Amino acid sequence: MSTHHTVIGAGPVGRAVAEQLAGAGHAVRVLTRSGSGPDHPLVERRRADVAGPGLAEAVGDAHAVFLCLHASAYDVRAWRRELPALEAAVLRVAADLGAPVVFPESLYSYVRTDRPMTEDDPRDRATGKGAVRRDLLRARAQSPATTVSVVASDFVGPHVRAGGHLGERVVPALLRGERRRLRVLGSLDQPHSWTFVPDLARAMVVAAADPAAAGRVVHAPTAGPRTQREMIHLLAETAGVGTPPLGVLPTPVLRAVGLAHRQTRELVEISYQFERPFVLSSTASEARLGLRPTTPEEAARQTVAWWRDELGLDESSAAVA
Repeated sequence: MSTHHTVIGAGPVGRAVAEQLAGAGHAVRVLTRSGSGPDHPLVERRRADVAGPGLAEAVGDAHAVFLCLHASAYDVRAWRRELPALEAAVLRVAADLGAPVVFPESLYSYVRTDRPMTEDDPRDRATGKGAVRRDLLRARAQSPATTVSVVASDFVGPHVRAGGHLGERVVPALLRGERRRLRVLGSLDQPHSWTFVPDLARAMVVAAADPAAAGRVVHAPTAGPRTQREMIHLLAETAGVGTPPLGVLPTPVLRAVGLAHRQTRELVEISYQFERPFVLSSTASEARLGLRPTTPEEAARQTVAWWRDELGLDESSAAVA
């Protein structure tokens, strides 16, 4: 008999999934290379090489598996080298167990981005990181394991660091009262969807227990779109600080730099997501899962509170402009 849920990875999504499962009284096993994860009496943190031969033993007799581990670098070469094999190994183990595998998923594979993206839209982008995501989704659909992919837009929330456009490059600068110009990718004023990480985790937990979600792609509850300018203003207002001067990183300049700098080139590839409206519609999935998104105001409050604690700051540290 299954005795626990297994969460692979302890980044912002894996941590939130583990915390929500444990908070609901479920035993959770978190697998990472370092043995990290939330500190909770119902959470067992275990060191494991998910790419190694001991995966089945590490996963154990899991009721469900949440695969929240990503590639070692934000680089299409690393994605292609690491992710298909990783997912295939987890799917084989889960199929033998009869346990569902729940994945956090991105919008990278979506082709029609000129209007709000829905669960029924085609996910067959032919190039770059979008093509990698397309191939992963196809492999999940063909696997004998039960899978659910829960799509989110760019993250906001606790533990969102380097991988988030509203992560460590933005919030710490606001809280420290820095006045240097804060530059964003693409445009400050195009509507963009932001998914609160605990909402994504909640959708993954609910979908894992819903037989009707099996084999589906669903969208995490996501509040209405806001521009990057609006989100930075909201975070600053929530923190009680002034908004620094804002600017953009011009795509033509980034493209020129990317000729010699791989990481910049990887960023340019997804700049279209910030140059034009990039909106996720979660209405259908909210009805299916019985969930609603957290308001942007509450998401900002929790984000600011987490960063304050992380940086060792209190409200008196705010530099009001």
